[in-house]
Amino acid sequence: MTVGIVGAGITGLALAHHLEKADIEYVVLEADSEPGGVIRSDRVDGHLLEWGPQRLRRTEPVDELITDLGMDDEVIEAGETKLFVYANGKLRRAPFSIEEFGKTDLLSWRGKLDVLKEPQTDPADPDETAAELFTRKFGEEAYRNLIGPLFGGIYGSEPEQMPVKHALSGVLLMEQKYGDLLTPVLKRAMAGGTSAPAISFEEGIQRLPEALSDAHAENVHLETAISEIRQSDDGYVLETDGAEFAVDDVVLTTAAEASADLLENLTDSAESLTELNYNPLALVHLRADCDREGFGYQVRHDEGLETLGVSWNASMFDRDGVYTVFLGGMKNPKLVEESDQTLGETARTEFNDVMDADADVVSVARLGRGFPAYDASWNALDRLETPDGIHLATNYTARMGVPSRIREAKGLATTLAESHATRPADRE
Repeated sequence: MTVGIVGAGITGLALAHHLEKADIEYVVLEADSEPGGVIRSDRVDGHLLEWGPQRLRRTEPVDELITDLGMDDEVIEAGETKLFVYANGKLRRAPFSIEEFGKTDLLSWRGKLDVLKEPQTDPADPDETAAELFTRKFGEEAYRNLIGPLFGGIYGSEPEQMPVKHALSGVLLMEQKYGDLLTPVLKRAMAGGTSAPAISFEEGIQRLPEALSDAHAENVHLETAISEIRQSDDGYVLETDGAEFAVDDVVLTTAAEASADLLENLTDSAESLTELNYNPLALVHLRADCDREGFGYQVRHDEGLETLGVSWNASMFDRDGVYTVFLGGMKNPKLVEESDQTLGETARTEFNDVMDADADVVSVARLGRGFPAYDASWNALDRLETPDGIHLATNYTARMGVPSRIREAKGLATTLAESHATRPADRE
């Protein structure tokens, strides 16, 4: 059995790694000149910048890769794990422990009581929006001041536009397991907020896909764009400008529109992938001298700022005064179309006001199709049908985020290995 993997982002490369551990042959084809997909790290004027994820959690699947690749010496664990919400003109600490919940000024005592009443509420409805769910279960104040900014900020999205069945599938499973949502929240709070530390690498997060690509270089083909996938008598053929690759199964880890193009001749439902909404984002990297410690902050929706949130790379990983400002998203997608000067000045001015510190613009970048919106457009996936042997593994088949991508890749590798083990002899 040979698996053809389209895309050398973290999903495709983690899949390759786990297929090799299972003794399954594979080939990875990537159109770009470097691995990583949306994960990008580089230096500008001596500053290490991230143009994709700003950090990742060292969950079990991530830790396994780090150990396998011998990367422990490159890992940097984040500093003070405080996260803030900018609300009512002030940075306020988000509570992730019992003690912090009691002290936080993001919630009044009535708001805190509303949170504690969650076990008495009705179960989540897959068809309600994330905003409706959070407000109904934890109260208007908790949603407006805490959950809305933190949850919406993860995706650059608006919870009012995100159905639970698309945006919170994990929450549905959690509620089924515990009977309510407060119990697992309290369990995590009593454990200190999270069981997996936030990390990066000395040369940025892209080091992880780079190390995977180097470890499997014999089977990873960069600058090798696929022009067509066609069926053959016993599998598929991946066509490129310079070669053809015969495989038994194909895994697409590519963006939705790219996958739609590759599936066009294989299924009549491929066009449904083009309907998925992604929130455009602008990333403005600033350089400033600040003494605040923590991960950063998200902005409450009604504060009158264009800033969605700010990652404090400087304090997390000692990145020499670097801060990453996120603009646009579902809140104001048109803002991303403005000039570099406008975006830089907007980010700098609002950062100065919130942080009370002078900042200089280091870099301005745009992600035209940034984070998945997980809005009603995700209903289009109900119409998608793929032929036998074609698999999708990406942020529209499971959660975004590096740990989730690696987890899905490992699970798919297990599925493919089991399929190989039970495959009739005449297919081998």
